[in-house]
Amino acid sequence: MVDIPGPVLDADTAAHLKRWGIRSVCLFGKNVESPQQLRQLCVDLREVMGSHALIALDHEGGAIIRPTFWPFVPSAMSLGAADDVNLTEEMNAVLARQLRSVGINWNFAPVLDVNVNPANPVIGERAFGADAALVSRHGAAALRGHHREGVAACVKHFPGHGDTALDSHHDLPQVAKTRAELERGELRPFRENLPLTPAVMTAHIVYPAFDAAHPATLSPAVLGGLLRDEWGYGGVIVTDSMGMKAIDDHYGRGEAGVLALRAAADLVMALGRREAQEATLQAIQAALPTLDVQASVQRLESLAQRYPSVPDAAVNTAQDTAACVDAWARGLTAYRDPVAPAPGSEVVLVAHRTPQRETVSEAAADADTLARELGQVYDVQLVAFEQPEDIDWPGLKARGLPVILATTFRHRQPAFRDVAPDLHLALYNPYAVLDVDAPAVITYGFRPEARTALLDWLRGSRTLAGQRPF
Repeated sequence: MVDIPGPVLDADTAAHLKRWGIRSVCLFGKNVESPQQLRQLCVDLREVMGSHALIALDHEGGAIIRPTFWPFVPSAMSLGAADDVNLTEEMNAVLARQLRSVGINWNFAPVLDVNVNPANPVIGERAFGADAALVSRHGAAALRGHHREGVAACVKHFPGHGDTALDSHHDLPQVAKTRAELERGELRPFRENLPLTPAVMTAHIVYPAFDAAHPATLSPAVLGGLLRDEWGYGGVIVTDSMGMKAIDDHYGRGEAGVLALRAAADLVMALGRREAQEATLQAIQAALPTLDVQASVQRLESLAQRYPSVPDAAVNTAQDTAACVDAWARGLTAYRDPVAPAPGSEVVLVAHRTPQRETVSEAAADADTLARELGQVYDVQLVAFEQPEDIDWPGLKARGLPVILATTFRHRQPAFRDVAPDLHLALYNPYAVLDVDAPAVITYGFRPEARTALLDWLRGSRTLAGQRPF
């Protein structure tokens, strides 16, 4: 599996796909402009790659959505907070319909990581929660929603990325738990959902209980021994991106690709610049006489046949927007009994001026946007900051007005520890409520539909019905 450079399939990239016989592409934000453009791109890719083309996207909900023209489905943790498996199935059906409308036939979701580490820098609200049973239950619902709408799902990140303090985009994490501990936690959602799972994505994490020398992506003990032999899994195994530093900084691209196939992976995600793709392709081609890949080819062709890349009807945007707002609203969660200032009153809003995109996650709403929206309910004095350390909390308190802090960072911020606004709006990382000394509303995401639901609560027209799943 490779990625491509832009929103159209240029002649050079098409020739590259044909030359190597590539039939699998992962799309990113750089490939997305409009529904019409995306549909045409998928048609062009299928024409080059053939009827067994696999066209994939990370379309999880919450912060991990590349197209910005469809209604935004809640993050997994928002759905976990609502804890209604029927809602989770419906929202994942929305995700699948969006992709199917343009011809994308493979979604790298749902996340089945059990996020037990509040300091986890990369999973967080992407997980349904910190309880393995809850994650398993909602993972099953997500898989059902995708299947019924004709899009292949892919559970990730096997055997589990929920108890790491490192991001495998930057480092090589390790989870030093016993086999028994992993069975009770990380492994449970994957094991229980195997009958519903068409594809599994691997984690670039070392699990010494299985293999102290190799990350799971390259481990015969994890992929071949546990997943294939012990559990009897017969679906597709795809690696996470081999361009992540957990792999790239410790192995050569080509070497890693061959090791992944020897470990029992079916598909190597060779993303990045053309030279890196070709290094992987050349190494695999050279190793083919020593690899048994027929079963992998059959599994991949079966997946593409079961979930063909054929564009369908356009998305009903108005209907899905209303459903998504209601879904986000059902996840809204109270922390320490928050009370909204009276509508029409004067308030101070403290918010990050220019949030930034980080690895897989998109940038959150900026301070001006939040102030404009809260201005529908309050007379807002905006205090925008670039660094949390720059905020003059004593000066804000001296104004004598209710102070509302909106946190929109992907990661927790030490500078927020023990600050005491009157109300905290946790619009991104939900674990920020553990730092700020204030009553809070947790939205589990910053998308427009989440903010609309939050405004409804501030006006007094919605309740906080979610239960914190961590």
